[in-house]
Amino acid sequence: MNDSHFDLPAIGASDRLYEIFQPHAGQGLVLGRISAVHREQYRVYTSTGECRAQAIGALLYRAENPSELPAVGDWVAVQPLGLSDAMVHAVLPRRTVFSRRAAGQREQEQIIAANVDLVLIVCGLDREFNLRRIERYVSLIRHSGVAAVIILNKADLCSASDDRVTSACQIAGGSSVIPVSALAGDGTDQVRQLISPGTTAALTGSSGVGKSTLMNRLLGEDRQKVQEVRETDSRGRHTTTNRELIPIPGFGCLIDSPGMRELQLWAGEQSVHYAFEDIADLAEQCRFRDCTHTVESGCEVINAVEDGRLERERWQNYLKLSAEARFHERKTDIHAALAQKQKWKAIHKAMRGKNR
Repeated sequence: MNDSHFDLPAIGASDRLYEIFQPHAGQGLVLGRISAVHREQYRVYTSTGECRAQAIGALLYRAENPSELPAVGDWVAVQPLGLSDAMVHAVLPRRTVFSRRAAGQREQEQIIAANVDLVLIVCGLDREFNLRRIERYVSLIRHSGVAAVIILNKADLCSASDDRVTSACQIAGGSSVIPVSALAGDGTDQVRQLISPGTTAALTGSSGVGKSTLMNRLLGEDRQKVQEVRETDSRGRHTTTNRELIPIPGFGCLIDSPGMRELQLWAGEQSVHYAFEDIADLAEQCRFRDCTHTVESGCEVINAVEDGRLERERWQNYLKLSAEARFHERKTDIHAALAQKQKWKAIHKAMRGKNR
């Protein structure tokens, strides 16, 4: 660690957090926040600057799944070792968690960012513009309990930007929509004002939508590498390869993350309902309480689709995301039951060993 002072309250350390940390302070540990993760190696901000860190063996042993290990944005209790190294002893309780379903067959959570106040969903107004993808992001973020703002980038490159902004507002589920041109700097001051001191915002979106360019504008420096997108399909390669928490001088902090081509839900069905409030309101008028909104006679949702009050593609995406959410709920219930069974099996085995 260096000798310079680092302002932890500016990146989210509240009075309540310091109260929670007190038992760890009594053990001679210091408060830190995870700024980057590279496998089991960490970068941590403390009051004296940024340092390298590793987790102690007991913390690794106690973790029943990867989501319990330190993630970017976590507040942690660390033991300083010399000038630039430390050991992570504990992860403090998370206030919010922004997660998605990890790739693969197992129903496993992948944490995108922890202790986030705001998620900035960055979407391109060019050929990458996709209302269905925005609906998926909003559903996922609603589950985390975090506010979402939809940033529509590349407003200077799209002749139909006004129409697309209007369409995004109609499906935003109450989230704010801000059109910007990160390249020209138009609208970025409005975004920066959302990230006041103590606020943590996470940037998310597909590759090629201009997250790195926006990040550089918000930071006021060319910190993130920027690559050109292909003219044929507006897609680009990942310019950000790892999640990283970066302070914004005079404001709060941003968590940048690689572009996500696949975004599987880690959310319950209620979160989908919150993201599709217009459909949820229509469903209240359905003839049957257990209406599936697919084929039932007297379904107000289907009536709205047929008479043009509800866009057919939005209805179909609602059904798709609802089915994903129900599947997630069933799978996580099964996994939770199996984990509890294995836990008590291990306890009983240990007890039998002691009684011999």
